[in-house]
Amino acid sequence: MDKRILDMKGKLIVSCQALETEPLHSSFIMGRMARAAKEGGACGIRANSVEDIQEIKKNVDLPLIGIIKRTYDCSEVFITPTMKEVDQLSAIKLDIIAIDATDRKRPDNMSLKEFYEKIREKYPEQLLLADCSTVQEAIYADKLGFDFISSTLVGYTAESENDKIEENDFEILKSIIKNVKGRVIAEGNIDTPEKAKRVVELGCYSVVVGGAITRPQLITEKYAAAIRTLG
Repeated sequence: MDKRILDMKGKLIVSCQALETEPLHSSFIMGRMARAAKEGGACGIRANSVEDIQEIKKNVDLPLIGIIKRTYDCSEVFITPTMKEVDQLSAIKLDIIAIDATDRKRPDNMSLKEFYEKIREKYPEQLLLADCSTVQEAIYADKLGFDFISSTLVGYTAESENDKIEENDFEILKSIIKNVKGRVIAEGNIDTPEKAKRVVELGCYSVVVGGAITRPQLITEKYAAAIRTLG
């Protein structure tokens, strides 16, 4: 394992993403956001799109988890959903590529196993991260051979819509850690420093925090909502 990846252990990864509908949507801004995250102590960056990742690389030399979010009409899978996106990410040399590893129909009708094996055949040295929504999906992704397992999609699929990653002191993460061999990266609703610290205490390799750091409109909403309760 590359020293850059080993240096991520027990540390914070910041997700620097802004979709087209969001105020901060701009590769330039994401590059500066990544620089600010590094200055604040981040050990890695998770980012979406070739353009954003290339700009982020100009600003920081941290390990990068790359994805491409792309919607296909025939599938709910949108995080690096096909080989087209994998090829695009591989071309810009990433430390880790993350893909949707849920048990849902993929745009190309490939099973996760088929998709994983195709990636491994074409890019045998590439580190891969499985974005999962359930403990069962995490266990299966681990058996396939993913290098990292993440809780990214807990609560965002039909199979997990009633689940909350932080519920019962991160019970879902505890189960994943107990049942997989790969490195577990916590992600999803980890919106306070205390929660981030807790998941590392539980045994997660790293923790990804996104909106609580890099989406000011969501941060503002929390403050505004709290003040409205006074009215």
